[in-house]
Amino acid sequence: MKGRYKMPYGRRRWRGGEGEEACPRRIHRFLEPCLLTLLHCNEAHGYELLEGLKQFGFDQNPVDSSTVYRRLRGLEKRGFASSRWDTGGAGPARRLYQITEEGDRYLAWWAEDLRETERVLHQFLERYDTHMEGHATQMEERP
Repeated sequence: MKGRYKMPYGRRRWRGGEGEEACPRRIHRFLEPCLLTLLHCNEAHGYELLEGLKQFGFDQNPVDSSTVYRRLRGLEKRGFASSRWDTGGAGPARRLYQITEEGDRYLAWWAEDLRETERVLHQFLERYDTHMEGHATQMEERP
């Protein structure tokens, strides 16, 4: 892809070309629909949810487990998920999370909102690519 800037894995803070300090990814809110989608399929322990996030592209930039557990507590507090203690397995009791009916509605809202975001981003990227291709042609034609 000649002439195109490829953003490295993990976002970078723009500093006018100086330094490459990593910027924290702003994924905390996007974790919500991902976690709810996983819970829509099956109830799960936190560790299983952490592993399941890889399906959504978080394998390249894994999410810290404390962030996931904070999101789960927030979803539970707002009534979108519930949990219970699972004492059936070997070892200590673990929380088992599941989606609620309200969480199901919230997930549907997220899906609708993400579709609209995708539409707007697609239009932006098309406009940007068209502009940059024209700009590259102009630069090549200069003496």
